Amino acid sequence: MSAPADLDHKATTPFDPPRAEAAAMAGPVYLDHNATTPLDPRVGEAMAPWLGVRHGNPSSVHSFGRGARAAVELAREQVAELVGGQSPEVVFTASGTEANNAVLRSAFAGRDGGHLVISELEHPSIHAAADRLEGLAVDVTRLCPGGDGVVEAAALAEALRPDTRLACLMLANNELGTLQPVAEASAACRARGVPLLCDAVQAAGKLAFDARALGVDYLVVAAHKFHGPVGAAALWIREGAVFEPLILGGGQERRRRAGTENVAALVGLGACAALASRELDGRIERLGGLRDRLEAGLGDIPDARLHCASSPRLPHTTHVAFSGLSGEELVVRLDLAGFAVSTGAACASGVVEPSRTLLAMGVAPAEALASIRISLGTTNDEAEIARFLPVLAREVEALRGLSAAPAARAAAG
Repeated sequence: MSAPADLDHKATTPFDPPRAEAAAMAGPVYLDHNATTPLDPRVGEAMAPWLGVRHGNPSSVHSFGRGARAAVELAREQVAELVGGQSPEVVFTASGTEANNAVLRSAFAGRDGGHLVISELEHPSIHAAADRLEGLAVDVTRLCPGGDGVVEAAALAEALRPDTRLACLMLANNELGTLQPVAEASAACRARGVPLLCDAVQAAGKLAFDARALGVDYLVVAAHKFHGPVGAAALWIREGAVFEPLILGGGQERRRRAGTENVAALVGLGACAALASRELDGRIERLGGLRDRLEAGLGDIPDARLHCASSPRLPHTTHVAFSGLSGEELVVRLDLAGFAVSTGAACASGVVEPSRTLLAMGVAPAEALASIRISLGTTNDEAEIARFLPVLAREVEALRGLSAAPAARAAAG
């Protein structure tokens, strides 16, 4: 398979600002790559013609349409190569959320009741779809991870029933970065004739995997999680797996997802998939080194507790709790200091709630609310980690001092 012309002649090293220039700029540092990633300039260059001079509906038979169709099909080949499938098995969607919803709705379409198995680690798109199905008389089993942030394959196998229509287990958790035993779970599902959906959105571009080797029936990736554009995702469907489309209308995507294709975004998805395929080993090594440097520095901050540090994890994700403070307040203070990180806490109606994932693995609510996630990317370097660590230590100490002040005043009074 050939790469697009505007990727062929580019260097294959990950995009990275020159270190001297980055240090001189000393601007804000982005450490929230699990939320979304910056667009690789090479991906932007591949997309640019389709945002301007090139256009056409891929369903049209004239030369404009044929050109657009060729671009979409090249992107399909590039995604298939990344996930270890064949291009006819790849269905393009607008997001990972759409793809997850499509599979869950398909599994229970036109039938009453039934049983669904999901893990408590899953993305909210799966939790919300499961909640809706539960309201339609579907019985839902939700499996909790252990204290290591991993759901046991044996627990999933034990949860399967004769009426189970679908099981869901993500490949890598978006908060903790922990890897799940998808291959073992899918083997158990195959033995019982149960299809398995694997959300691999956080793993794509950061972990080598093969959908066929994993043995899953459905697998989801999204471009914006590995330096592609927002608005482009893909659902891999194993040949022979049952699938009823969520969106109806035209005959696009072999009648599996209606709607005119977003050519520019799909070209971007294909480009970032092609780059990830050939740069993956270097990315893993570099990101793992940066994470190790970060976590070594976290050990110097009193009462910092790394979550799942000994579990198999993505190479770029760190989840840490700092006792005696609010993770949300720490995120705000770090943002003001020029560093973007995140918290797994959910805010509903102005009330901050502990992360569902952390609670499911047995973390106390107070510790869950004192946690932050730091997720690195190809644009980060050691100089940024060195800048970040003392600022983090300073802000943690300041917040703990603010938290202790009211208690000290009360004791003095």
